[in-house]
Formats: sequence, C-alpha cells, structure tokens
Amino acid sequence: MIQNINKSFESRVRLGIMSALMVNEWLDFNTLKDMLQVTDGNLSSHIQALEKEKFVEMKKEFVGRRPKTSFRVTKDGKKAFSLHLNALEQILKGLS
Repeated sequence: MIQNINKSFESRVRLGIMSALMVNEWLDFNTLKDMLQVTDGNLSSHIQALEKEKFVEMKKEFVGRRPKTSFRVTKDGKKAFSLHLNALEQILKGLS
C-alpha cells in the first residue's frame, strides 16, 4: 500500500496537473496555468519533472501563427497516478 505512494505526485502542483490531465484528453499550457493558478516558470518546472518520469507528454503546434503547447497523461502516467490515488485511499480507509 504505502509502496505505491509516488514521490512524483507529492507536490500540490503536480497533483493538480495529473488530476486535470486524467479527465481531459489534452490541455494547453495556459489552461493548465489558469486552472492551477501558478506562474509560467512554476508550471514549466513541474511539467518537465513529470515528462522526465514519462508521466506526461507534450505536443507543440501552431494555431494560426501562434505556438500552442499542450499536454496529456501517458499510459505509464495513468497507471502510476491511479496506484498513487488508490494507496492514498487505502491509507484514509485505514484511518477511519
């Protein structure tokens, strides 16, 4: 149970990123930033950490002449995050 707690999701921002991406196919950078109420740099560093773990992937494209960067959760990310949430749930059940 406790072994499934993933340190990659301990941060409030990373928990928010993963939660948002689990229920959306793709989210662009600005939408995520507004949702989580964080700065560009803060979001960027947390996204990079999740990318390094291969929990999220990035897509860059142009919409008109403007660049757009979007993210989605990977299969590995879905599995790891689900295990993390299940472990938290089991801990909470044990405490009640």
